[in-house]
Amino acid sequence: MEDTYRTIEAPSEGLYKEKGSKFIALAYPVYSEDEVKEVLTDLRKQYYDARHHCYAYSLGADKSRYRANDDGEPNHSAGDPILGQIRSFDLSNVLVVVVRYFGGTKLGVSGLINAYKTSTAEALSNATIIERHETSLLQVHFAYPQMNDVMSLIKEYELGVKNQQFELDCRLTLEVRKKLQQEVTGKLEGIDGVAVEVV
Repeated sequence: MEDTYRTIEAPSEGLYKEKGSKFIALAYPVYSEDEVKEVLTDLRKQYYDARHHCYAYSLGADKSRYRANDDGEPNHSAGDPILGQIRSFDLSNVLVVVVRYFGGTKLGVSGLINAYKTSTAEALSNATIIERHETSLLQVHFAYPQMNDVMSLIKEYELGVKNQQFELDCRLTLEVRKKLQQEVTGKLEGIDGVAVEVV
């Protein structure tokens, strides 16, 4: 199972101007559709006076969840060119929103396609591209005496500890690479008295 993908490390920006119209491309690393909605809501407030907020995103290591939105521009003249650039940079878990301020002169469909494509390409070129792995979260419950066994597995697999609480009854939330999830779960459950659930 392929769980490696390329994404951007932090938000980045690109700008394209033509015939008085301004296209501000804003790229964000995102991991869920809820996050996409939050970013869009924030940008609509921030750029409330813009004519269009066109966007596209791609999610998942397999890039199977994606969407392109023209937000009132002619069909396929905005969302698709944005998505095309995300794909040509071979990225996932990325959202690009292009905010357009209309300059009074129509650009025509080919002019729009070029503007959305160019501004997106600039935003993605300005980003730092990194490689990441898709991960799952495991909730691990165990009694205090099992602590050493659990900790040595965490070290062996270099698991990220997202949350921990150590009392008589211990709980850990661990981040594990998707393709190692079954293996790690099996090893944890092999320790007497350890319960694991995927969250």
